[in-house]
Amino acid sequence: MTQEVHPISIPSNLGEHTRTGFNTKYLAGGLLLILFVGFLVFQVYEATTTTGAYYLTVSELNARTPQIYGERVRVNGNVVIGSEDWNAREVTLRFAIVDESQQTLPIVFYGPRPDNFQRAASAIVEGELLPDGTFQAETLLL
Repeated sequence: MTQEVHPISIPSNLGEHTRTGFNTKYLAGGLLLILFVGFLVFQVYEATTTTGAYYLTVSELNARTPQIYGERVRVNGNVVIGSEDWNAREVTLRFAIVDESQQTLPIVFYGPRPDNFQRAASAIVEGELLPDGTFQAETLLL
């Protein structure tokens, strides 16, 4: 009972590596990954620059009055008690805000009246100042 051992032959070209050509799928995948990361960086930059918490007070807005017409700005102030005028038929809310220097600004907001408006102490409005001195708000944050 003797076993015969057969030697295993190793191919002579096993250690040689031949390049089969440039693999374009890795290049395309890398470029897509770089584009995606660049898009994410751009979105983060845009989000942080456009949604900053900066706003003007009523007196700062009045100081810039002639040159600020038609520009989109944010204004902060305390809601004047008793100034609310809600028109449900036209879905229009009119009220006024005041700042520390007691300057008031009339606001017109076209949209649904917020549920917590009567409890609101202050408001941040975003929109544009009209030439008649009224601020047309597109966004209302209480």
